[in-house]
Amino acid sequence: MTASVKVMAVTSFAALVAVAAYSVALGSNGWLWFCWVVLVLLTATLAVSDGG
Repeated sequence: MTASVKVMAVTSFAALVAVAAYSVALGSNGWLWFCWVVLVLLTATLAVSDGG
């Protein structure tokens, strides 16, 4: 796994924590969850295209 894939994975995890904390504190926001899913899909695409 290259450095860019690792950075994207860490960013995705940090975004998950942030969105979950936001949802707990202020209520769920569908757009935040949608954006997080897009980020995870981009991360997965990068990992697959990089060769895993």
